Amino acid sequence: VQLVESGGGSVQVGGSLRLTCAHSGATAGSVCMGWFRQSPGKNRERVATMDGYGTIVYMNPSVAGRFTVTRDLGKKALYLQMNSLKPGDSAMYYCAVRLNSGCPTLAKDFPFWGQGTQVTVS
Repeated sequence: VQLVESGGGSVQVGGSLRLTCAHSGATAGSVCMGWFRQSPGKNRERVATMDGYGTIVYMNPSVAGRFTVTRDLGKKALYLQMNSLKPGDSAMYYCAVRLNSGCPTLAKDFPFWGQGTQVTVS
């Protein structure tokens, strides 16, 4: 399974960005996909996860109401629309995938990861 992320960048406080993650090598319906983020010196934090049926399994309370996660099963893509960005949202954002066995809560239980895309809010 390969993951390719895009869409990060630098924005001002209150701005918006849209992240995209596309995966290859797995059947879309069997794939749990998620967004995680990590800032220097902090643990990797789960932002949102979505199962293979398009159901949102988890949305971090700190981003609920500002971020929206969507999925295109046909394109095997996961999106993260981030609005009203705050400096605390600055991090490296990673896409993660797990096959065939639900959506776990811990980063360590996702075996496949993208290279990350940097989001900086200032």
